[in-house]
Amino acid sequence: MIAGFPVVKWIRTLHLYLGCLFAPMLIFFCATGAWQLFGFHRGTKDGSYVPPDGLQTLSMAHQYQNLDGFGHQTSLLFRWFALALALGIIATTVLGLIMAFKRRRGRWLAVGVTLVGLVVPALFLWLAGR
Repeated sequence: MIAGFPVVKWIRTLHLYLGCLFAPMLIFFCATGAWQLFGFHRGTKDGSYVPPDGLQTLSMAHQYQNLDGFGHQTSLLFRWFALALALGIIATTVLGLIMAFKRRRGRWLAVGVTLVGLVVPALFLWLAGR
């Protein structure tokens, strides 16, 4: 028990509130990172593709922690919140895994799916390096 809460209930409550705190920024970084994976935030040299202004602006916040890009001061507060986001995602993920592995039903399925989530990306990276 932690402060009158059973441990699992405390973990669920912490997971809930950390998730709610960081969900908006997680969605932001996932969305902006997703379009950056394929270069949608950059135009082509021949001018056949010009990204929308909003997409470029949000990408600047993702990449450079400001809305203007290179040469301008980054937002230190934004950087610290993004660091808190990274640590919070790690914490909520670990808490989620603890909850999944503590379940009586489906525990081994959760372990198996987690292992697949480890092996498949590693396999993709290994195949790309061959």
